[in-house]
Amino acid sequence: MGADDSNEVILGLLSRLFSPEYVNNPYPLLKEIREFNPMFMPPGAGNWIVTSYRHTTEILRSKKFGHDYDARMILSNGPNIFENSAYKMLSNMMLMKDPPDHKRIRDLSVKAFGAAKINDMQPQIQAIVDELIVDLKSKSGGDLLREFAFKLPVIVICAMLGVPKTDWDRFLNGASVSGRLIDPTPLTDEELALENQGADESSEYFADLCEKRRNHPEDDLITALVQAEAGEGRLSRDELVANITLLFGAGHETTVNLIGNGLLALYRNPTQLNLLKQSGDLMPNAVEELLRFDSSVQLTGRTAMEDVIIDGRQVKKGQEVLTFLGAANHDPDQYADPDELNIQRERIKPLSFGGGIHTCIGAQLSRIEAAVALKSLFEQLPNLQFANLETPEWKPTITLRGLTHLPATW
Repeated sequence: MGADDSNEVILGLLSRLFSPEYVNNPYPLLKEIREFNPMFMPPGAGNWIVTSYRHTTEILRSKKFGHDYDARMILSNGPNIFENSAYKMLSNMMLMKDPPDHKRIRDLSVKAFGAAKINDMQPQIQAIVDELIVDLKSKSGGDLLREFAFKLPVIVICAMLGVPKTDWDRFLNGASVSGRLIDPTPLTDEELALENQGADESSEYFADLCEKRRNHPEDDLITALVQAEAGEGRLSRDELVANITLLFGAGHETTVNLIGNGLLALYRNPTQLNLLKQSGDLMPNAVEELLRFDSSVQLTGRTAMEDVIIDGRQVKKGQEVLTFLGAANHDPDQYADPDELNIQRERIKPLSFGGGIHTCIGAQLSRIEAAVALKSLFEQLPNLQFANLETPEWKPTITLRGLTHLPATW
């Protein structure tokens, strides 16, 4: 195949990344891309596409890659980009920070999300799940995503942060995270306006709550962060509000999608569903397999902070690398029969929560919430069935993968 033919194939494959077919099921196209070339730079582009497990793992763990977010955004969009409150907030989140700022901010929150502390929360999570299921039993059906999967992590993170119960309805009735702000394609003016509005509303609410905690401290995460803000060189006001917003958003969106995507995968594979119902001890492994099988986060980007050689390919300083986590999780070089759901699969190490210093801080919380939720649904709603397993509606984003609705009867 000549260079022109190769380029034509590459561009043809990449043009399908934004199609409705890809949003509905990204894995067949990702397989085609990976089989064509697991790591390449498209013609005329300044970024690399990575779809293999081995390359993705190496990049995510390497200290030679970072985000360089502010510089990249200014280079791509001009110096006024951070006049948009959504992008300004994103730039202050640990998600987009490089060392040493990343460590400075993350260390202030990491204790609250440590494995031991999260494991101790399991009875509290179970009580929330039980209460939500009691509400479900008062009717014969509805949108399980909205009435259960969305509410559970919102209540949990509200309690952890210290959001007053009188304000919970604000978040329980609010919109879920769209994911478009971190998509690799530009937002429309309308989308950007909505993102800015959301950032402004979040900033106003959490700034006000922080002020209340300064005057009246409580035993919650927001108080701990407010007190850290007061320490010299620890946390600016903008960083404080931005990272509380991040903890809230990231603390529930990945879990909503893990539960929704997981239920869909299990009910599409009744043999695996029945095996899990009969063998509850498989639940921790099943959660890992569900994370691998249909990841809530499909891609993440890194920027080379210096020239790097990856498997004989030179990534130059400043070049961006898009790692497709969903593709890596379906790499046959890492997993046998990767397109099959197998809750007994051994040595599952999904990349769904990222890797390296930017591994999702709420990963263990999400795992436990999903495990408790699935086990309780199977035990307490034995007649649970879903109305539209074959053609569900997915959120129109290629970065975060999740359903818009999950109609069910029980």
